[in-house]
Amino acid sequence: MGRPRQFDPDVAVEQAMEVFWRKGYAGTSPQDLVDALGIGKGSLYNTFGSKHALFEKALRRYRDSQAVALVEMLEQPGPVKVRLRRTLEFLVEMDLADPDRRGCMAVNAAAELAGTDETATELVQRMLDRTEDAFRALIEEGQRSGEIAPERDPAALGSLLLNTVVGLRLTARVAEGPERLTRVIDAVIESL
Repeated sequence: MGRPRQFDPDVAVEQAMEVFWRKGYAGTSPQDLVDALGIGKGSLYNTFGSKHALFEKALRRYRDSQAVALVEMLEQPGPVKVRLRRTLEFLVEMDLADPDRRGCMAVNAAAELAGTDETATELVQRMLDRTEDAFRALIEEGQRSGEIAPERDPAALGSLLLNTVVGLRLTARVAEGPERLTRVIDAVIESL
């Protein structure tokens, strides 16, 4: 009979997510994971199979927490443009407050692995699709309430907003302050 597991795999995935988010996939060694999770390499591989399998679980965990939180912010009550501005400003504030300036793990994974890692690419694409759909739905709601002109294409505006978020999250990684990011938010809101 084997020894009982000495760690919680769910907690380990959360800890691994933090490491991958900070260092990227290629920049994270198995030893980094072992150190962060406080387990031996044998336990790491016996539980998760491989570094890549653990990365997939970590990326899914990110999707389930971060992407869902963004959608929930967009779905709160109130005027559409106010909710959108509040959401974009929250992302900027969160990114600028992060001492490691990690940005968005999904955007980072896309930049690092798109085209070379089919599973990671698919996971990120589904996350981006979900976010874009939430933006499109918000635009359609704004059209119904009269906040956004009815002749505007909700799908195109949803894509614009998704790319705005990607750009904000990347720019925040190197920004000295919020000024440029605030200008982008102002321009996007005014363009609606």
